[in-house]
Amino acid sequence: MDIKKQIQDLRKKLHYHNYRYYILDDPEISDAQYDKLMRELETLEEKYPKFQSPTSPTVRLGAPPLDKFKKVEHRLPMLSLANAFTEEEFLDFDERVKRFLKVTHDIVYMCEFKMDGLAVEIVYEDGKLIQAATRGDGIMGEDVTQNVKTMGAIPLELRGKYPNRLEVRGEVFMGLKFFKALNESRAEKGLPLFANPRNAAAGSVRQLDPKITAERHLDFFAYGMGEREGLSLSLQSEVLEHLKTWGIKTNSQVEVCEHPKDVLKFYNHSLKRRETLPYEIDGVVIKVNDLTLQKRLGEIAKSPRWAIAYKFPAVEATTQIQDIRVQVGRTGALTPVAYLEPVSIAGVTVSRATLHNQDEIDKKDIRIGDTVFIRRAGDVIPEVIKVISDKRTGKEKKFKLPTHCPECGSGVVQEEEEAIARCVGINCPAKLKQGLIHFVSKGAMDIEGLGRKIVEQMLEARVIRHMSDIYDLNSEKIMSLERKAEKSTQNLLQAIHASKSVSLARFLYALGIRHVGENTAKALADHFGNLEKISKASPEALSEVQDIGAVVAESIYSFFKDEKNKKELDCLLSKGIMFLKSKKKSGKWLGKTFVLTGTLPTYSREEAKKIIEDNGGKVSASVSANTDYVLAGQAPGSKFEVAQELGIKIISEAEFQKMMGK
Repeated sequence: MDIKKQIQDLRKKLHYHNYRYYILDDPEISDAQYDKLMRELETLEEKYPKFQSPTSPTVRLGAPPLDKFKKVEHRLPMLSLANAFTEEEFLDFDERVKRFLKVTHDIVYMCEFKMDGLAVEIVYEDGKLIQAATRGDGIMGEDVTQNVKTMGAIPLELRGKYPNRLEVRGEVFMGLKFFKALNESRAEKGLPLFANPRNAAAGSVRQLDPKITAERHLDFFAYGMGEREGLSLSLQSEVLEHLKTWGIKTNSQVEVCEHPKDVLKFYNHSLKRRETLPYEIDGVVIKVNDLTLQKRLGEIAKSPRWAIAYKFPAVEATTQIQDIRVQVGRTGALTPVAYLEPVSIAGVTVSRATLHNQDEIDKKDIRIGDTVFIRRAGDVIPEVIKVISDKRTGKEKKFKLPTHCPECGSGVVQEEEEAIARCVGINCPAKLKQGLIHFVSKGAMDIEGLGRKIVEQMLEARVIRHMSDIYDLNSEKIMSLERKAEKSTQNLLQAIHASKSVSLARFLYALGIRHVGENTAKALADHFGNLEKISKASPEALSEVQDIGAVVAESIYSFFKDEKNKKELDCLLSKGIMFLKSKKKSGKWLGKTFVLTGTLPTYSREEAKKIIEDNGGKVSASVSANTDYVLAGQAPGSKFEVAQELGIKIISEAEFQKMMGK
């Protein structure tokens, strides 16, 4: 075969498979097959350098290091957005737009996620990527062409019919999974950590050595265009549609809103979804959808009048570690907790942050007295992301976990290959307290009104000493506690009585058996049907339950063989605990097991799980030979690769909807 044609065919194949993988999120070949094609092309290009091309897929591997970045002037300024932080500020923006246009009717807006990354402009001529630059000051940016070419999410050549010259604008970002892995790797090498994915993405794009950028797993979403020769469009939504037809990656999480209340609905929904996404967003971008109106509105200084960024509450802050203390959990796990100079994050005053374990403290070199970056995700306790070492004075103190439990004085052990140290004391009061708090919690026995503070009060007053004591509580015992009124006492007693009727799965979860979460508890209940069978099952029998391995099986077996646990279970059952009969499953997917991976365009993880379970199916946390379908969304994880290796059927959301009959 003609060598030039062979090289061209290989490039065409690789460009196609890049498009399938990065843009459609629907690969047709395995990673190994892709790598084989890439190696073949690389070998031919090395042997025949006269056929090398600046848009060959081999440039993904990285070019020689640069001395410095050249400056690039944007033909059209890359404007920054004005910010809104409250509903009132967005509504003020909406009123300003209407006043300027001299209209009273509602303006149609297009809403999209505000990615927390680095803005870049990518220039294509005759369908080929010729230049990429950072936003810089909006007028002048830095030439990062060689680095951007290493990113698989950005096409080197466009598809279909495209303008002779096209300027694509978008955001380079780093997924949370890769950010975590990068920081862990840097911690092990003793290198400074990145404070957040945004800084990691910006630092990765601005590497003088493109090979480093190539290793960083960067991603990209386009959100607009600069110059577009010979192309006339009327709507912002059309801009995104055209970008997709050329093979350029855009975020599908967009919505055209015809009324301000629809914009607010999109914002609030996005805020709720924020913590479930595989990447970081820090708000919603709201743009006038009509491009003619955009032109009429124009700009003020460096910001357009036709768009605004409605920002989410901040999730990061800097503060100082005043002390590090050890908290003992219900399983005896010793967790170091940083006590902080109080700081407000997302409207919540934060004074504590988890440090996870001693290994984490050592990796990040966290000391008492350090100034640190902290991050609060949802309602969970914040964590320390990195130390600001430049703020050190020399008075900071290193921390080591104690060799004896701070609650009961018993020894502390750390199992091989486990990062967690645990108290071995059988009667450790901390275990009892955390176990009781878990037992009464919403996902377990769900006893409303019996929260952490009341449990602590009852333990301190010795009103309860065991889980079963909860069901011996009466008005006199409860009202003996500080600030307990008669009405709240009666409400609590009613909630305790109501909790006696519970599903077997929730009861198992409430017991706090190590490694048994809600899904495992449900799997046990479904498999065995009653508590007696579970309590008498051997480790081998327990391992037959789907998704339960040897370690989990041994933990369950040990729990039910412990004499003190047996006694407590008997006592609980004697108080009138009754297990609700489980509804018989039915539906088109009865007996079918699904695994979810990646972010779905339309459904949240919980919504997809509910649909599957409502149709009789089961959702598993891991892929195995027993899996029937893997429902894969954007940025799928290792489950996708395991499914490919095992030959499990992988379906997209569109295929999932067809199976539903939509």
